[in-house]
Amino acid sequence: MTNPFLDLAPLSADRFASIEDRVARLLDTQQDVVIMQGEALLPLEGAIRGTAGPGTTALNVITGPYGQTFGNWLRDCGATVYDLSVPYHTAVTADQVREAFAEHPEIDFVSLVHAEAATGNTNPVAEIGKAVSEQGALFYLDAVASVGAEPVLPDAWGVDLCVIGAQKAMGGPAGVSAVSVSERAWARMAANPQAPRRSYLSLLDWKERWIDGGRKALLHAPAQLEMLALEACLERIEAAGLDAVMDRHARAAAATRAGAPALGLEPYVHKASEAAPVATTLRAPSDIDASELVSRALETDPALPLAAGGGPLAKEMIRVNHYGADATRDVVEAALTALGTALTGLGATVDVAAARNAVAEASRR
Repeated sequence: MTNPFLDLAPLSADRFASIEDRVARLLDTQQDVVIMQGEALLPLEGAIRGTAGPGTTALNVITGPYGQTFGNWLRDCGATVYDLSVPYHTAVTADQVREAFAEHPEIDFVSLVHAEAATGNTNPVAEIGKAVSEQGALFYLDAVASVGAEPVLPDAWGVDLCVIGAQKAMGGPAGVSAVSVSERAWARMAANPQAPRRSYLSLLDWKERWIDGGRKALLHAPAQLEMLALEACLERIEAAGLDAVMDRHARAAAATRAGAPALGLEPYVHKASEAAPVATTLRAPSDIDASELVSRALETDPALPLAAGGGPLAKEMIRVNHYGADATRDVVEAALTALGTALTGLGATVDVAAARNAVAEASRR
């Protein structure tokens, strides 16, 4: 008995390389791009462990939970770490980064999350990249949530390690991910005696055994179905046009922010310019538990892209995940309608019709 998914010919090295080339075009980068065979945490951790060690002094920007994770990895590598934390309802600024450099001129590594889907904020990477370049530090960027929803330009922004995943705005698979690596980053890894070797975390293995070998022989059997799904995802973005895909996400974000106030839900991120187009976070009314509200809303349709905030934010934050196939007016309207119904059931007075009208108006702009 044959199966179209299980009985495919093995993925060739040439086809694997061609998918890497398409990712490079998506990022408009001349840097080496490595597609790693696992979820984005794999290159996120591998890039830090490859470049950081006891001699590293890092500025770790925290605008959400992933920034905290990166700081933990850096310390585990033996790096000296200075955390720059800002409230989750805002974004970090280039001036704040420069102030950190002035206070600690020995900083030679900067880690930053572009868009925090968990908290709904996005950081001005282009401006921060200029500040990092002035410092001469290595720049590490988590663009997993932002790619496909807003510009991600590692070369133009001076990013040395840019990690992406396809499972959010790109509308692709979660089982493979990619990282663009600058020559400076490769040199830092080569000089780092702690950089993983012969390891699933090793980027150097990919450089020495894959890139330097002319991309003729893969390190190990690839995640075939996930690679084919990534290829299909890239084809879909290319056919629609990246600008059109990003515009669809921007419209979904604007529609969510426009409709939520009619339900008594204020955007958690105060400024629209600092709000991520991949997800909108909302603040629940003070007398209503966000987790209970989301649970009731999902009774209407469990497939709606709604979630409560994580950890200590679970009681106050609601997240509308309008990314990938869910970055549409219809999905936003359905999500807000479900929240309105749930709020009514909890005794709140809301205007669902006004919310829908605001979504429609914002979607037309």
